[in-house]
Amino acid sequence: MVLSKTASQSDVSIHSTFASRYVRSSLPRFKMPENSIPKEAAYQIINDELMLDGNPRLNLASFVTTWMEPECDKLIMDSINKNYVDMDEYPVTTELQNRCVNMIAHLFNAPLGDSETAVGVGTVGSSEAIMLAGLAFKRKWQNMRKAQGKPCDKPNIVTGANVQVCWEKFARYFEVELKEVKLREGYYVMDPVKAVELVDENTICVAAILGSTLNGEFEDVKLLNDLLLEKNKQTGWDTPIHVDAASGGFIAPFLYPELEWDFRLPLVKSINVSGHKYGLVYAGIGWVIWRSKEDLPEELIFHINYLGADQPTFTLNFSKGSSQVIAQYYQLIRLGQEGYQNVMENCHENAMVLKEGLEKTGYFNIVSKDEGVPLVAFSLKDNSRHDEFEVSEMLRRFGWIVPAYTMPADAQHITVLRVVVREDFSRTLAERLVLDITKVIHDLDALPAKIKAKMSIACAQENGKDNGWKKTAIETQREITDAWKKFVLERKTNKNKIC
Repeated sequence: MVLSKTASQSDVSIHSTFASRYVRSSLPRFKMPENSIPKEAAYQIINDELMLDGNPRLNLASFVTTWMEPECDKLIMDSINKNYVDMDEYPVTTELQNRCVNMIAHLFNAPLGDSETAVGVGTVGSSEAIMLAGLAFKRKWQNMRKAQGKPCDKPNIVTGANVQVCWEKFARYFEVELKEVKLREGYYVMDPVKAVELVDENTICVAAILGSTLNGEFEDVKLLNDLLLEKNKQTGWDTPIHVDAASGGFIAPFLYPELEWDFRLPLVKSINVSGHKYGLVYAGIGWVIWRSKEDLPEELIFHINYLGADQPTFTLNFSKGSSQVIAQYYQLIRLGQEGYQNVMENCHENAMVLKEGLEKTGYFNIVSKDEGVPLVAFSLKDNSRHDEFEVSEMLRRFGWIVPAYTMPADAQHITVLRVVVREDFSRTLAERLVLDITKVIHDLDALPAKIKAKMSIACAQENGKDNGWKKTAIETQREITDAWKKFVLERKTNKNKIC
């Protein structure tokens, strides 16, 4: 006779995850639970929530790499438990980082001899790289001013208003005045002439952007260098240039090799680049390269020995993973010059396909340039009935994440949509996106009369025609959006009834 027993509630070994008690009750969100749960249940609960995230491949707002080869994925997982800072324990990883620094320095035409080692460091991203470069400029300027017996308490940095927020962070965190060159309609990058006009004896550097986040355009670093050389000659100053090549540093050498923006220009003293953008590595790796050892003050470099040997370090972070460094080295030797050029050419061609497709619709003005980061920034020719924010929201129906944003001062009245064309954005996807954008525009044009009426009421309220009471723009926008969602739901319901 076979004896049997009823499984207890705690005996989870014979239960499937979705038949267990762990999916019936919610886990605490802000406090650690008292009891453990099986690993299978923990995995499934987290995985189920993560399904609600957007698809990284369809996130066209991001410049960050979302696809790598399976072989590199394996290298990443094999090294994910290595702490990069333990240089004595992981000397090969350290060597690979140094190789990456030298490869990138040569790519940027650093003036190195055959046996000379480049000066640079791997970082978590371009934000950290910019902090380090900025600190080097500040310290070098302070040392010079002290040697001259002059005050060094009011440093400033000159940038365009189109810079990424990390420059504002640097200025605020390290007490440096940020002097911004304002933009204007039709010109969405820093004007070199105006930038040089803002330079004074307290300017630690001028920051030029090779690939503006707003429209992908390259700033004219060559003209900036020439104008600044002339001003330095007239004033006796030695104001240098930093190039923020976060997006464009792995594009320009392959698509525009004759373009002078890097260490070929004498005033360019440091360059940062994001390995996790067009360096084709997952998020978490950036690089900063200095022209020479003289451009990185020695007092900023720390030497530690409590991890086993003397280790020089110049980072804001201490511990960090080794995976992204190894992944960057994989991409550099796997693809080589030929492979990177092919990838960048594909990205550019697909961006042109997308641009031409949008132009053919007749609805949009193209704001981006053909030369620059492979992206397409565009705005509605007529936004009297609907705007770019509505188009962005409606595209999420199809899974696309396309950002809409306003330009900085003095072009804040311009609103644009932007699609970043990455390595994994194929021509098929580009053509599909154009079709979906066209559908969205047609749907918005077909808004029912009740929504148009609401818009008319909103306009009247904005003009003060409704007994002095008026709604905010966001209240009006929410009402229109809610009405539209209701309209779409009614159409789906009616369609299902017919079927």
